[in-house]
Amino acid sequence: MSVRQSLLAILDQGACYGHQLRAEFDRRTGSTWPLNVGQIYNTLDRLERDGLVRRGEADELGHVYWHITDPGRIEVRAWLDEPVVRTAGTRDALAIKLAVAATLPGVDAADLVRRQREVSARILEELRASHLLDAATDDAEDFARSLVREAVVFQAEAEVRWLDHLAGLLAQHPTPAMGLSLSTQTPKRGRPVTASVA
Repeated sequence: MSVRQSLLAILDQGACYGHQLRAEFDRRTGSTWPLNVGQIYNTLDRLERDGLVRRGEADELGHVYWHITDPGRIEVRAWLDEPVVRTAGTRDALAIKLAVAATLPGVDAADLVRRQREVSARILEELRASHLLDAATDDAEDFARSLVREAVVFQAEAEVRWLDHLAGLLAQHPTPAMGLSLSTQTPKRGRPVTASVA
């Protein structure tokens, strides 16, 4: 998620102050990824440093309004025009946990997968019950909220499918046969050890 570009896109609609930006972000995402005010102001400071926004004068209530600059508008357009490419290097806590568990002698990775699937399936059912997309709505805020929540449901469905796939793999390759003991090779500083190809 890009807080930076999201805030810029909101500012492209008109000048806002920090708390207002947070409220606008929440309205557009259904509060799925709540931001704290400190994060908003840190981002605004970086955007100002980069010449993408400028700080306005405070109003009678002390609200400092932020304005997008022309380079900021160009960045918003570029962000909206560019498809999102998910990188393979993204850390996934569950994938890392299960990958490490599958290599540890004495750990029943299949049991870990089974227990995780039970939890993931329960969460998926809860999400399905509460996050149904109302494509017929004429309310932009409701539609945006539903759109984000549907993405969460689809991700949960993918996780359950992946766990089913992993359970099948583990049934073919029991983890005791795949356990790794600690390497006796001394790693070089700053570089990962690479396996030699025979």
